[in-house]
Amino acid sequence: MNVSTILSTILQIVGSLCFLLYGMKMMSDGIQKSAGEKLQAALHFMTGNRFTGLLTGCLLTMIIQSSGATTVMVVSFVNAGLISLGQSISVIFGANIGTTITAWIVALFGFNFKISAFAIPLFGLGYILTIIKKWNHQGIGQAVMGFGMLFIALEWLSGAISLNADTMSFLPAIQELGGWSIPIAMLLGILITALIHSSSAMTAIVITMAYNRLLTWEFSAAIIIGSNIGSTIDSIMAAFGGNANAKRTALVHVLFNCTTALLAICLLKPFTTLVDIIVPGKVEDNITYHIAMLHTLFNVVGTTIFTPFINQIGKLTELLIKSDEKSLPTMYKFDFPEKAANESPAIPVISAQNEVGRMADVAVQMFDRLQYGFMDRSGRFVTDHFDNLLHEEDYLDQMQEQLTKYLLRCEQMNIDDKTRSNINVMIAITSELESMSDDCLSIGVYIKRMTEKQYFFPKEDFDRLLPYLELARELLQFIYKNINKELTHDQLEFANEIESQIDKERKALKKIARTRLESGANVKAELLYIDLVRQIEKIGDRCFSIAEQLSLTK
Repeated sequence: MNVSTILSTILQIVGSLCFLLYGMKMMSDGIQKSAGEKLQAALHFMTGNRFTGLLTGCLLTMIIQSSGATTVMVVSFVNAGLISLGQSISVIFGANIGTTITAWIVALFGFNFKISAFAIPLFGLGYILTIIKKWNHQGIGQAVMGFGMLFIALEWLSGAISLNADTMSFLPAIQELGGWSIPIAMLLGILITALIHSSSAMTAIVITMAYNRLLTWEFSAAIIIGSNIGSTIDSIMAAFGGNANAKRTALVHVLFNCTTALLAICLLKPFTTLVDIIVPGKVEDNITYHIAMLHTLFNVVGTTIFTPFINQIGKLTELLIKSDEKSLPTMYKFDFPEKAANESPAIPVISAQNEVGRMADVAVQMFDRLQYGFMDRSGRFVTDHFDNLLHEEDYLDQMQEQLTKYLLRCEQMNIDDKTRSNINVMIAITSELESMSDDCLSIGVYIKRMTEKQYFFPKEDFDRLLPYLELARELLQFIYKNINKELTHDQLEFANEIESQIDKERKALKKIARTRLESGANVKAELLYIDLVRQIEKIGDRCFSIAEQLSLTK
């Protein structure tokens, strides 16, 4: 065989594989676009216990045809704090079962009849759905196009591999290495799957090669088992830069897949014998069904063994990966999740929503420090809280800058108008929260000055600031509890009523200060008192502006 023939065969295999991967991604993206919110809701609301979590992971992976996409989504949601570590473990276990559907699709339809004859018309139908805007089925059309491409690629891959068995002569050579052949096959499964980022595509390749008599039954089984380890590459990449729980989720995926794979390899002979008993007929005549059954059985058995120990697995990862520091770091860092965004545009948007919630959390913490300063007149506010207040204000400045850049990046993704509108709402809210942090710091400076200059006011007049401050706190807490939620008309009216009370109280308090000035009180002290009143009122204004933005959430 000459070099040009070998090169041509390699290029055909690579081209077919790329077409297969692109078809799978197109199908996944299309389904997510047509039912994106439902898919996100499935992860959030169907993880109440380990069994619903398993079902969620299984069904979601079967729908989007990618366990990698599911695990990336899970790691991202854990990182965003939307689901717990325990919930994520059961979803990952379920995803391992759901990914076996690809093997059955290939085994059932890939070789028994000419699906490619229907694939091209199917692709055309999908394209028609994408270009007719008034039908509003662009996502479904894209999924149908991807489905058609998937089977066209399978036929091309089968033709390329069976073009000349001599081009794959190294495989029979490896299979003749005796005891070494199985570990090598497993290593091939790990490396190739990690390289192409798809255990489903690897399964399709193995079934195609086995169908063309290039791989033996046990050798194919070892590659399939190895591909389960290689599939963890996506969750590992998604966890880079994530918090401790995100890293623990990725570690669970690695530990589970590695442990089940090693057990299966150690028991390969009885395992393949069990599959031979379950699947009727000779192995040579039904190799595709044997591989599909092995893939399913392997993942189902592994999940059955480890599901009762989900809590213990979670505690193990907590021992291996230390928790994040609870105090705010010096520098804020929030990188755009390229990998997660490729799997689903909704993921970075949801992560941003969580960060807006964190921003609100820091703002509430700053306000709580101010309350302490008003309640405690001993001067401990300056020693215990003022430096923290400075750091938190600087941190919120960084958050606002990076979150705005992040959200502008989200706007450039392929998202719908509703999501784009919500992104604009989040940008406005982050700006208000940053301004609120400036107001909190200003109040902190006034309290510090009041303490250092020993300005004193009549107790009854100073005590009147406390219910005024409480009104601002009530409005801030209302915003905090409803951050990233759509406010109803009644809720907005409630916020408006509190803001009106704050304005009314501000006028009354300023009148008191002017009366004291007219009676000869300390001018600097009274001006500081008026500044305090004005800054607290500004916090109420910021909160109401946020409420107005939340009412625009869709």
